Amino acid sequence: MSDGPEQDEELELTSPLVPLFVITNGRALPPDHEYEHTTLVTAAAENGQAAARTLSPEAGQVMDLVANGFLSVAEVAGHTHLPLGIVRILLAQLEEDSLILARSPIPRAERVDRELVSAVLEGLKNRFGA
Repeated sequence: MSDGPEQDEELELTSPLVPLFVITNGRALPPDHEYEHTTLVTAAAENGQAAARTLSPEAGQVMDLVANGFLSVAEVAGHTHLPLGIVRILLAQLEEDSLILARSPIPRAERVDRELVSAVLEGLKNRFGA
């Protein structure tokens, strides 16, 4: 006679039974850590496995994801199945502990003045003929 599901299965801390504030230890996102969706994060090379052993399971999962290269904040949230706000708080904690590096997204290019581009094109045509 069995008692239901196997007792050996490990309960995931990100299951619906665990409130999200437990994952972040009740912390809110610090004001100086505003991570956009496209901010890229990667593991810091100088910090090894010793520091990663003391992390929560969710933070460890984030570290495993970014260990081999850059991922955007949105990609980290997608892979971990955690809300974006929770991922931002985890990343802020990891950055404070110098375990990750964050690179701000490249700003969007400004729209080009079409009249200026047309004038340059016309000048090139006049100069070199076309």
